[in-house]
Amino acid sequence: MPRLRPYTSAVPHPPSPPAGVALLIPVKAFSEAKSRLAEVLDPAQRARLAREMATIVVHAAAGMPVYVVCDDRTVATWATEVGAEVLWRPGRGLNPAVSEGVSALRDRGFRRAVVAHSDLPLAERLDHIGAFDGVTIVPDRRDDGTNAITVPTDVGFRFAYGPGSFRRHGAEARRLGLALRVVRHARLGLDVDLPGDLAEARASVGDLAGPDAGPPGTGPTPSA
Repeated sequence: MPRLRPYTSAVPHPPSPPAGVALLIPVKAFSEAKSRLAEVLDPAQRARLAREMATIVVHAAAGMPVYVVCDDRTVATWATEVGAEVLWRPGRGLNPAVSEGVSALRDRGFRRAVVAHSDLPLAERLDHIGAFDGVTIVPDRRDDGTNAITVPTDVGFRFAYGPGSFRRHGAEARRLGLALRVVRHARLGLDVDLPGDLAEARASVGDLAGPDAGPPGTGPTPSA
């Protein structure tokens, strides 16, 4: 197992949400999420977990406008219910969906996008990640994946999620000649993929994937 790196939480918080910055959250179908937790959660619990963590990430926007890029009607309904705008991108896959989402934010006048995964149960104050003109990367705890990243919306940043994305995204920032800031953060570094991750998250935030709060609804009208 890779050696874990130290973290810092001493990233200054801006006094107000940074201007011209929006939060973009790619969210896959809740019913298809977290298959690697099948040994500890049944399908309904995994879907609830995915929805609960995504809601936590939305609440961590700290005043930034929130956009959810998705291709699932239940996810779109949830996004509307929590105050996010839906960017409907069916059948794209993660990297094209994020790229198109960032382009949509550019077309809406946003200068920077904070892209955060939806499975960050300890997420808080994502606005501080957006308060930097270059590229900010928050890697996972093993310096392998990219849990959150801020990019300018008008530079054609090439997203490359998957194993090793932290390294690839850093290389892309350098290719574009952009200033690069890496923030290793104890809370944002925890994403939930394995049973041990879930146990650690529950130790901090309680019984994730507890009793269902009710049916999610039938679906809003997504935006372009």
